[in-house]
Parts: sequence; structure tokens; C-alpha cells
Amino acid sequence: MVQVHAHSNIRQRRRRFALLSVCVLVLVSIAYSVLAVAPPPDLVGTIRFVDGDTLDVGQARVRLHAIDAPETDQLCTTDRGKEWACGGWIRKVVADRYDGETAVCDILDTDRYGRAVAQCRALGGDIGAWLVREGFAFAYVKYGADYVAIERRASTARRGLHAVQVQNPAAFRARGRREVAPPGGKCVIKGNISADGTRIYHMPGQTFYDRTRISARKGERWFCSAAAAESEGWRAARR
Repeated sequence: MVQVHAHSNIRQRRRRFALLSVCVLVLVSIAYSVLAVAPPPDLVGTIRFVDGDTLDVGQARVRLHAIDAPETDQLCTTDRGKEWACGGWIRKVVADRYDGETAVCDILDTDRYGRAVAQCRALGGDIGAWLVREGFAFAYVKYGADYVAIERRASTARRGLHAVQVQNPAAFRARGRREVAPPGGKCVIKGNISADGTRIYHMPGQTFYDRTRISARKGERWFCSAAAAESEGWRAARR
């Protein structure tokens, strides 16, 4: 009887060990799945908006994925035929909402200007989705259909840009491929965008002033004062 009882205890211990092993394997599998589904973000930092779809996240320049907002010098026309600077207005709206907040971004690509192309979240939601939902940007279908349904609802509700006449931002940039002539007067400061997306302004007399060309396609522009350039996020050339 003692031997039978001993064998029974051994079998019970083996079953408990087997069950414990299965539980450990299940827990390890669950933990691995969670980590695989939710990898850490590529970029986290404080927000400073440059224009309607471009922002600095910490020290990194980011272009928001699959959306397109009017350029800062782009105009819109109301139903009454009045033109207004909608591009600059949108930049102010998004800056008022997001500047100083923390963004968490997943980088998807790098564009030809060296900017990270990413989906970013702040204030509890997707920044790109909020911009399209409020009518401050359009779904950029060329690079993804992520926000097409959201834009359709914004258009139906005539939110933001959907209540005015505005040229497609990509078409506006394409139209401005030729160099922009200076506006005259004191507006002789050249706002140039370098290959890595850095915005630099050149004063008359500086080394690269004469060879710098202004392209509206890239979002470059003329400024009337250094203070105006810096308020828009441009920095002075070093020489």
C-alpha cells in the first residue's frame, strides 16, 4: 500500500509540474504577443508646428503621414469672393492647440527633404486624424488612404476648408515651381529651405544671399524683417 501511495504522489507532482509549465508557456506567449503588437514608439518629444502638416518633435523635423494642408503662403476664397490667408491661419490654429504638448510618433518613411514621415499622437489622439476631421487638412491619397473616410465626413459637414474655395495644396506647390519674385520695398530677406528641411533666412550681404533662389513649391518665401522670419520658425544663416 505504501508503494502504491508513493507512486500516486509522484504522478500528482508530475501533473502539477506539467500544468505549471503550460501556464508559464502561455504567459510567456501572451507577453511576447503584446510586445510584438505594441512596439515602442520611434520618436517622442515636445511639439512645435512649422506649418499645417509639418512639425518639430524635439529636434526632429516630421511630415505627418497621408495628409496635406495648405502652404503657409496659400490663399483661400470665401463664398463671397474674399481672399484670406488660410495657410497661415491653419498653422496658427494647430500651433495654438499642440505647441508645447508631447507627441508620440511612429516613423513610416523619410521624404526627399530628409524629414521623417510619421503618424503622431498627442492630446489623446492621432494628430493627422484631428486635422482632417476639423477640415484643416486633406487626405493625401497618393501616400495612403488612412484618412479618406474622415475627410468625406468633414466635407459633408462643410467643416474648415470644405466651406471655402481652396486649391489643392499639391497643385499649389506644383504651380509655384518657378522662382518667386521679391515683393519689393523692404521685403528683401530670403527664406530658404535646405535639403534636410531646415528653414534659414538670408540677409542682403551674407555669403549665400545672391545665389539663394526662392521656390514656392518648397514653401520658401520672402520676409520683410528678421523678426517676422523668426516668428514663423526660420533661423538666421550663420554667414
